[in-house]
Amino acid sequence: MKVEKAIFPIAGLATRFLPLSKVISKEILPLVDKPLVNYTVEEACRSGVKDIQFVVRKNQKDVLSYFNSDEELEKRLIEKDKKEELEELRKIEHITKEVSFSSVIQKIAKGDANAIYEAREFAGNDAVGVFFCDDIIHSKEDPGFQQLKEVFETCQSPVIGLKKLPEDKLSSYGVVDVEKIANGFYKIKGVIQKPKSNAPSDLAIMGRMIITPDVFEYMDKNKHLREKDTSITTVLGEMASEGKSVYGYEVKGDWLECGDKMLWFKSFLTLAMDHSQYGPQIKDFIKNIKL
Repeated sequence: MKVEKAIFPIAGLATRFLPLSKVISKEILPLVDKPLVNYTVEEACRSGVKDIQFVVRKNQKDVLSYFNSDEELEKRLIEKDKKEELEELRKIEHITKEVSFSSVIQKIAKGDANAIYEAREFAGNDAVGVFFCDDIIHSKEDPGFQQLKEVFETCQSPVIGLKKLPEDKLSSYGVVDVEKIANGFYKIKGVIQKPKSNAPSDLAIMGRMIITPDVFEYMDKNKHLREKDTSITTVLGEMASEGKSVYGYEVKGDWLECGDKMLWFKSFLTLAMDHSQYGPQIKDFIKNIKL
């Protein structure tokens, strides 16, 4: 199976970002000079994804609007000879020119397993990627999702992106119980959500994965997993604990998290200082700031 489709579950209310998230989707929050969703869609496109479906809540239109062309705006920029601004706008079109977008509504406000299940018709009989936009993979080599695709070509089973974390950080994440196969490559035996102590490993789950049609079949047979506030990683953990093949791979690159305001601030600052245009000025500003 090739992986040319991706599901983006974005229907959550993002209550950690209130009051900002009252008026815009979390995925539209800026990270330096681009919204979060721009980074993840760009990663998907660079990894060969051709079709993207957003799982949205009712009346949530801002993310799709961001990727739609705006002829009136372009016309005004041309009339005012705003060449640099027009070029910035057209960067979005360049990223997405070979990608088709669609959306499906999450009918009930449950967990991300329920959201992903809503995209089952889009997935069909294909393996699909899953992207969580509040996880940015800053890699100067292969895109994070491309790395998972290369692993999937070998195992043809669900693959979860992993990252090693210090022991004192693991209680905030889903952590995998694993059997090591090769350097950075593991067979998953189970998943523990936010372990308070005795974590099964130092490998935390990050917001990238590839799932196969049997994951949707499993949720069909286990209705409670899609009707409760359940994470897709819990579903994959249960499948693994029952002996089904699920794998994990340590993704190379910096994991920039944006799941709450403090993580977002830190990721914003990290990328700002690394930015080719703004970085030197930001570093100089921080160095000389007086509080």
